[in-house]
Amino acid sequence: MSDTDLDSRSDRGSAYADLSRLVRGAGLLDRQPRRYAARGMVLLGCLALMGVVFVRLGSSWWQTATAAGVAVLFAQLAFLGHDAGHRQIFRSRRANDVVGLVCGNLVTGISYGWWVDKHNRHHAHPNTEGRDPDLAVAPLSFTPGQAATRGGLRALFVRHQAALFFPLLMMEGLHLHAASVRAVVCRAGLRRRRAEAGLLVLHFAGYLAAVFLVLSVPQAIVFILVNQALFGLYLGSSFAPNHKGMPILTEADNLDYLRRQVLTSRNVRGGPFLDALLGGLNYQIEHHLFPSMPRANLRHARPLVRQFCIDHGIAYHETTLIQSWAQGLAHLRTIGAGSARPGTD
Repeated sequence: MSDTDLDSRSDRGSAYADLSRLVRGAGLLDRQPRRYAARGMVLLGCLALMGVVFVRLGSSWWQTATAAGVAVLFAQLAFLGHDAGHRQIFRSRRANDVVGLVCGNLVTGISYGWWVDKHNRHHAHPNTEGRDPDLAVAPLSFTPGQAATRGGLRALFVRHQAALFFPLLMMEGLHLHAASVRAVVCRAGLRRRRAEAGLLVLHFAGYLAAVFLVLSVPQAIVFILVNQALFGLYLGSSFAPNHKGMPILTEADNLDYLRRQVLTSRNVRGGPFLDALLGGLNYQIEHHLFPSMPRANLRHARPLVRQFCIDHGIAYHETTLIQSWAQGLAHLRTIGAGSARPGTD
């Protein structure tokens, strides 16, 4: 990130207002509830079909393939819950919350209220040290300051964190479940606590009952491990390309909204398949600038936003999926190598 990008504030507020008028005038902020309804019905239908296959297949080690398929569907429904959390589906907050609770608590076992609060804080201060909760992901270190606080085994982990990153993502699903349960039980101010708790209980009870009633105990354990590992890996691999390896800000970097969102985000190039695979999150710049924009419109907003950034001298970062992972891993490797220097433990 150049000094010009950091210091230029002459058009603070007005540039984003101009871009907003351009995007709104193109109709790109109009909700698309029918498209989302179709997507939701297809995903739930596929999940029901997968349930039929699971029951008909019965006690078999081939169920590991079913576990993989369910993991993909869980992640896709989590993306739908993400869109509901940003009110991309309906104008009504209540209607979006219903979709979010179903996709989050009931289907995937993730607390919708906890996740929305955490994710909103990320959107408000993306890649900002001390403000973005996605930078506080133990045991990883994303800044030299974080690495300097790690000692003992944690310091050893940081030195090799790039190599351990993808294996660690396999635990992300379990981490999300655990954090959700803690939030529902302990977190003050959680809205709809009883509803969230009840839906989480239904999810875990139904999931475990189905697995252990149909499969033998060893098969059930393997099914759960494969399913949760792939679920976490898929989600983590979808979110990681968005910001990891991009500039990290401090509170002293008082950027305007437009630059703060664009300079810390990365787009991932790809066609319709990649769009579907990543839940539209590959258009991270457009999503951060307009969080309520329906997913299907993000690709249409991209050329408008990209040209606007070029016209205003704002760096617009876009790359391939593989390169985005490589850039994120390179950043983790750099931080890890710095922690290995004498006196930095």
